[in-house]
Amino acid sequence: QVRLVETGGGLVQAGGSLRLSCAASERTLSNYAMGWFRQAPGKEREFVAGINWSGTLINYADSVKGRFTISRDNAKNTVYLQMNNLKPEDTAVYSCAADWSRSSASRMVHDYDYWGQGTQVTVSS
Repeated sequence: QVRLVETGGGLVQAGGSLRLSCAASERTLSNYAMGWFRQAPGKEREFVAGINWSGTLINYADSVKGRFTISRDNAKNTVYLQMNNLKPEDTAVYSCAADWSRSSASRMVHDYDYWGQGTQVTVSS
């Protein structure tokens, strides 16, 4: 069992930035690929970004490409999501997730095995 805890959410104006962190209880985060997903009220959970265990394979949703950056520090058991040029449509609960298929950077919700509780990001116009 891996426990994931997200921090860094908050309220920001459009055009601003936030950095989300996902800390894992697992000592060897390198065992997992990691992903960030988001869910807005009344909408399904959607993929934001994924990264394989070594950081050599990264995928982004088209809606965030060029604005968001996913990274990881396996020594610190932490994955990050740097979000720049935020837009009101980025408002959602952001969750990180861990995937046993460490070589992938899947876009699919069902590929991930463990999930954090999420952190709220609100972007005002």
